[in-house]
Amino acid sequence: MSRRPWIAILLLVAASAEASEWPQWRGPQRTGQSVGLPWPERIDPEHLAPAWRVKLSPSYSGPIIVDGRVFTTETRDKKFEVVRAFDRESGKELWRTEWEGAVSVPFFAKSNGDWIRSTPAGDGESVFVAGMRDVMVCLDAATGRERWRFDFVEKLKSPVPDFGFVCSPLLDDTAVYVQAGASLAKLDKRTGDVLWRTLRDKGGMWGSVFSSPVFATLAGERQLVVQTREKLAGVRPADGQVLWEQPVEAFRGMNILTPVVQDDLVFTSTYGGKTVAFRVERQGERFSTKQAWQHKAQGYMSTPVVIEGVAYHHLKSQRVMAIEVATGRELWTSDKSFGKYWSLVARGEQILALDQRGDLYLLRANRNELEVLDQRRLTEEEAWAHLAVDDAGIVVRELNGLSAFRWRSKTPPKP
Repeated sequence: MSRRPWIAILLLVAASAEASEWPQWRGPQRTGQSVGLPWPERIDPEHLAPAWRVKLSPSYSGPIIVDGRVFTTETRDKKFEVVRAFDRESGKELWRTEWEGAVSVPFFAKSNGDWIRSTPAGDGESVFVAGMRDVMVCLDAATGRERWRFDFVEKLKSPVPDFGFVCSPLLDDTAVYVQAGASLAKLDKRTGDVLWRTLRDKGGMWGSVFSSPVFATLAGERQLVVQTREKLAGVRPADGQVLWEQPVEAFRGMNILTPVVQDDLVFTSTYGGKTVAFRVERQGERFSTKQAWQHKAQGYMSTPVVIEGVAYHHLKSQRVMAIEVATGRELWTSDKSFGKYWSLVARGEQILALDQRGDLYLLRANRNELEVLDQRRLTEEEAWAHLAVDDAGIVVRELNGLSAFRWRSKTPPKP
């Protein structure tokens, strides 16, 4: 018997396992992509039914789904940061833990509250949570018991970030990577020891990084792609060596998007700047960057999803644009405007977009126009946190609650 059918089965099982979890910011690979069967082409209650809801204190950090558990954060009484674990199926609380820690954020961020912002990351064994006062806490995923904590302000004498710890932790097999302590830092997952620090800055107002790092292979080398308040950079994970740097224009350093990588291009878009792609090149051991293209459109807080080379991109103008990542060619921009923020998840050619006003849109990727298959008001509360998606359905972190919805059909209805 040929081995190919068994290989196909193993690949299917692996894809299903990946699809069944949402372990970190923007999903398994930080691309906003979910693997699995197509979603139904309707999101009304007959197709996407409420499963359970729990009331919580405020938070902007997204929920994660790991090993049948949902983990989420909250800020209670403007004083305590709380982490809770819930059973994915029933919504039963499994454990909670908390510590004292909060930051009063300045300026434009003040209108949206002082709540915890960073999305946790989990590997099945531990949950890694960033507290607003630049504290990294590792919790036992099964019990909530604290395994270690690293207080960047106390141990590194860096200032408390004015906007709090916003970056969401990134994991590999042995380490956790965060933009904290006025730097990019690599910590040992088991002990919390700092293994290296790089991209250091003055901290405070300009050290409050809004973006989160990703892994990518550029010019033949796997690296961390990092966006600070002023620039993009590529960093070698093993030793923290900065491989390349590229300044990025933005008003008051509002580089908020998670970098998007396609081939050797790094795509970003900023408030007060432009939508732009830089090509990373290499000659021998020397890396360099050059601008591949730019577009006048400005991004804000929403990181796009890329489908077949097209970025579906929610803009500062509150409109939606489709743009080719390779060329920068604008394919269309919607006439309609939406809310201030969309969290986006793609599966195949379908896109779920949760507007911060509580509206969920189901889109089809289309190079010619904005194609809305269905839309629905999920909650009357604001929903700034990023969607979490698995095979069963979706989990939404409303400002004051956590709601789970279950797909009633996993295949599109027949025409």
